[in-house]
Amino acid sequence: MRVVVVGGVAGGMSFAARARRLNESAEIIVLERGPYVSYANCGLPYYVGGEITDRSKLLVQTPESLAASLNLDVRTGHEVTSVDASAKEVTLWTEAGEETLAYDYLVLSPGAKAVRPDIPGLEESTRLHTLRSVDDALTIRDIVETGVRRAVVLGAGFIGLETAEVLAREGLETTIVELAPHVLPTLDYEQAHFVEQELVRLGLDVRTGVAATEILPGVSAETVVLSDGAKIEADVIVLSVGVRPNTAFLDGSGVELERGAIVVDEYGRTSVPNIYAVGDATVSTDPVTGVRRPVALAGPANRAGRLVADVLMRGEGHPIPEPLGTAIVRVGELTVAMTGANRESLTTAGIGFHTLHLHPLDHAGYFPGASQIHLVVHVREGDGLILGAQAVGASGVDKRIDVLATAVRTGMVIDELIDLDLSYSPPYGQAKDAINLAGMVGSNVLDGTLKLWYAEDLDSVRDSSLILDTRGDAEVATGMVPGALHIPHTQLRERMDEVREAAGDRPVRVMCASGVRSAIAHRILDQAGIDSASLSGGMITLRAVLGDRAEALLVNGATATGS
Repeated sequence: MRVVVVGGVAGGMSFAARARRLNESAEIIVLERGPYVSYANCGLPYYVGGEITDRSKLLVQTPESLAASLNLDVRTGHEVTSVDASAKEVTLWTEAGEETLAYDYLVLSPGAKAVRPDIPGLEESTRLHTLRSVDDALTIRDIVETGVRRAVVLGAGFIGLETAEVLAREGLETTIVELAPHVLPTLDYEQAHFVEQELVRLGLDVRTGVAATEILPGVSAETVVLSDGAKIEADVIVLSVGVRPNTAFLDGSGVELERGAIVVDEYGRTSVPNIYAVGDATVSTDPVTGVRRPVALAGPANRAGRLVADVLMRGEGHPIPEPLGTAIVRVGELTVAMTGANRESLTTAGIGFHTLHLHPLDHAGYFPGASQIHLVVHVREGDGLILGAQAVGASGVDKRIDVLATAVRTGMVIDELIDLDLSYSPPYGQAKDAINLAGMVGSNVLDGTLKLWYAEDLDSVRDSSLILDTRGDAEVATGMVPGALHIPHTQLRERMDEVREAAGDRPVRVMCASGVRSAIAHRILDQAGIDSASLSGGMITLRAVLGDRAEALLVNGATATGS
């Protein structure tokens, strides 16, 4: 049996290694068009920033090491240009010229390539680079070490943010440009606010809601022209506006593509017999929303490669799970992570849901160093099925999102989180962990114990309701919604007449700093027969939603008069 693998790195090498462990006699040939077949592509930004100092550490395996340990025939510098499925052979290009190679089985793992938008001056630019390969990282690092001063990063996704951060840490005046309304477009906007604040703290110039429209050449620098008319000079430009499946070589092969991505079944089989595919170039179905899209992440590619090897070498295996898109990124002192569906994808899919905002501490508050985790969890209306989650914080974010990713994968409903038996010690968590608290809040929402209102509805709520601020005097002095009535939650029982008089026939919408005290106040009001709801996430989430508008809108509560 000859198995030819097109593409190495995550999916291709995972398949090849597993296939060899299952079948010692198979001939396994890996064709990689680049010079490196197994490298740490997720570590490239950290080499650019100097955190990884030894470039050899980027190379996970070499053709020689793979031949010695796994008897794999790895051929770098071999680019497959076409596939003839009827003849069961591939045509490839090498430095020696064109050649063909026959196969019994073909496994496609071509990955993705950087999107290069049609921007005047982009292709002519001598200072523009992508960050997709080891050579890209080496080139940009060498440029940084020459002492350049100004960088522009186009795109504020994961790679764009990582690259912008490390360039800023290296002392470059760094501007990051993102067409979407906020950085990390897959984040909900209130979560992205915390990320943007951290980028500004790091000294980055963040431009959102704009795009590069032209790159002008220059002797000492190039100029990036933005859609709002701004012009930014740059010594180095990094393009990171997305990727697309690298599948042009499949034209005429008979392999079915969907918007450029390879269509596979649950076992990695393509539309053509004896041809399988894994990784960034394949289309998968979102298990929450049903949307079909490629997922360009190393974890799913690695796991899919392993599972396809089981099917091909054993004749059986379990289906490839539909990837949730669980991801994590460091931004300064913050960790940002997400799993499952976000608000926009749920709304587009027409799925009814509740959003829970929590701001718990990462560990016991009495133990030094505790910090908040900004946690968002989306649950389905009716049954509370967990649909997605996001977290931003200085510590403990990865642990919580990994638990929630497991919950989404296993189909847990929100109140089941209450009883999860999670590890606890003061330096690591709380007796009621953030995960348990999310379950409690979600359970209260589903059974009607807690009714929520949301920060994005502030304008309509101000028009129709009495806003009751239950924070302390010092807190409202830092900012309060105009027209709100201020009564600390500890005084509410004795001052109910004030609430009734101020509200009249209007409902009452309660708020505090994070949603804890307003939930207590809501229970008091609700049991007194008053139409009440608690602001999800409190003033922390409200400020995140308002963004720059917050300072203009909020007033000093110490001098404001309630109504």
